[in-house]
Amino acid sequence: AIFTFPSTPVKCAGAPQKIMYLADEQLRRRGVRAKTPVIFASAGAKIFGVERYAKALAKVVEKKGIDTRFRHELVAVRPASREAVFKDLDSGAEVILRYGLLHVVPPQSAPDVIKQSPLASAAGWVDVHKHTLQHVRYPNVFALGDASSLPTSRTGAAIRKQAPVLVENLLALRAGQALGASYDGYASCPLVTGYGKLILAEFDYDGRPQESFPFDQSQERYSMYAMKVYALPELYWNGMLRGRA
Repeated sequence: AIFTFPSTPVKCAGAPQKIMYLADEQLRRRGVRAKTPVIFASAGAKIFGVERYAKALAKVVEKKGIDTRFRHELVAVRPASREAVFKDLDSGAEVILRYGLLHVVPPQSAPDVIKQSPLASAAGWVDVHKHTLQHVRYPNVFALGDASSLPTSRTGAAIRKQAPVLVENLLALRAGQALGASYDGYASCPLVTGYGKLILAEFDYDGRPQESFPFDQSQERYSMYAMKVYALPELYWNGMLRGRA
């Protein structure tokens, strides 16, 4: 069972890991994990970008016996022979892995209407200042979320922090005032590591933890899992999307 992660930003960087950990647990419940190798082939250099949580997740991977292949980017799939073709980003060599199950997270980008417009950065995202969310060349343009160039995780929690900053600065611009609001890169990634277990990663642009609770959130906890399963959907659908939270 191979789970992949590309070199581009993706919507919720923790998602490929979450499904891998749940699959591992399901294979164990069915009594077939011992004969089912699980591989995480990621274009990234390590399991997670923030060191505090990377250390905890490395222990999870070790405990589960997952084979990690970092700096490996999926470049082709051969379904007839059930082969996944990877490029070793360090050596440039081609690596072929046979699979029974292949979970692919494809490369992601902004829509063509943005990539092919003057709004785009060299990488194809709306080119905005990472703190003010104002476009670096067109002062009357602001952007947030998945299509922006903001160098942070593309998560709902990040957008929730970006939106008030954008609104405040946009209104300030309209009023002829200085842009006073600043986004610090906050993002949250609830990493489900199994049924009833979750690591709640919260961090800023500099990889500094910005944890909401008075305990070590890098540890697996049922309380954080319950929050993810029961509380966050309520907050998202009935709070955030309706403008109440």
